[in-house]
Amino acid sequence: MADPRPALPARPLGRSGLTVSAIGFGAAPLGDLYARMEEGVAIGAAVAAIEQGVTLLDTSPLYGHGLSEHRCGTALRIAGREGVVLSTKAGRWMDPRQGRGDGSGYLGGLPHRAVVDYSHDGTLRSVEQSLLRLGTDRIDLLLIHDVDRWTHGDAVERRFREAMEGAYPALDRMRREGVVKAIGVGVNESAMCARFARAGDFDAMLLAGRYTLLEQGALDDFLPLALEKGIGILLGGVFNSGILATGAVPGAKYNYRDAPPAILGAVRRIEAICAAHDVRLADAALHFGLAHPAVSSVVLGAGSAGEVGRNLAALERPVPPAFWAAMRDAGLLRPDAPVPI
Repeated sequence: MADPRPALPARPLGRSGLTVSAIGFGAAPLGDLYARMEEGVAIGAAVAAIEQGVTLLDTSPLYGHGLSEHRCGTALRIAGREGVVLSTKAGRWMDPRQGRGDGSGYLGGLPHRAVVDYSHDGTLRSVEQSLLRLGTDRIDLLLIHDVDRWTHGDAVERRFREAMEGAYPALDRMRREGVVKAIGVGVNESAMCARFARAGDFDAMLLAGRYTLLEQGALDDFLPLALEKGIGILLGGVFNSGILATGAVPGAKYNYRDAPPAILGAVRRIEAICAAHDVRLADAALHFGLAHPAVSSVVLGAGSAGEVGRNLAALERPVPPAFWAAMRDAGLLRPDAPVPI
């Protein structure tokens, strides 16, 4: 029987053998990140994404301390698991005997404490919990989560060793045994992506917030390395936590905090070029991310079916070449940054 879902543009996920839609569904909002979501609205967002052709669903135990995975699992039972590339993460397991209070930043979520653990056994425990919360028997893509200085500060070196000595062998074995189809890392720093890429055999990496209209440093090292090694890139945070969607409005967020003056100024310059070429800022941010040949999918968070629809509509609005030329002339885009043709 033919799949009734619409077909979105799709791309291979590196050399993993998986194929993903050019826009993925990021399920962090489903963990009550910024607001306590009504259950039906949250689950409905993921259902809408799947029914409209999104084939990549990315979640994590961290998101609402398991709540996002619970809601994603319900959405998959409603919309169907077949054809969906399910991505979740390892590096934390949830202790149900302990209440919250770890400073994860989620407004709501489940009353379970996250335990950071990149050991072999901790990774297996994390995956087992994820399978139960998701209500599925398989995970397609499993990512080692948040081994970066942003998360661990000066302890990042110890955490990297723990991950490569514990989590990585566990994930590699699960891949060889067919428990998961692909493995990788999900972090907020391109240099750490490059470090993992050199240290192990990874299929995919989720890089959040570090390759955008505002930040292109990943071109120096990681993105060329990803192409060389055939690593599929999932781009998160292409709006840099919001400002590249909202514009330089009062209270605009950059890296989950109020945007500093320098960032506000840069975004105002981009907005002026957008206005001159009749381009929406968010559309430019999305199409820029998709233009790099290493990028398999841009993962966009959505907290409602309406937001999913707006994200997908952006795919249908091309950005004219003159816009990219103006961005380069203004020094806002690096000369070596690929742009849509």
